[in-house]
Amino acid sequence: MAVPKRKMSRSNTRSRRSQWKTTAAVTSTCPNCKGPKLSHAACPTCGAYKGRMYAEALRTEHAA
Repeated sequence: MAVPKRKMSRSNTRSRRSQWKTTAAVTSTCPNCKGPKLSHAACPTCGAYKGRMYAEALRTEHAA
């Protein structure tokens, strides 16, 4: 197994790690309620996925 000969400096380590970036999640519109939802997942507003109702809505429009 390869082992580094020298310790990598803090600036080199941080500059290398600066390339690890996250991207925003891609959302699509629900055909049932027109709300935003993640692709290939049930809608959090109405609980529909591919025309079927799978679960109760996790979030309501008028939360108290």
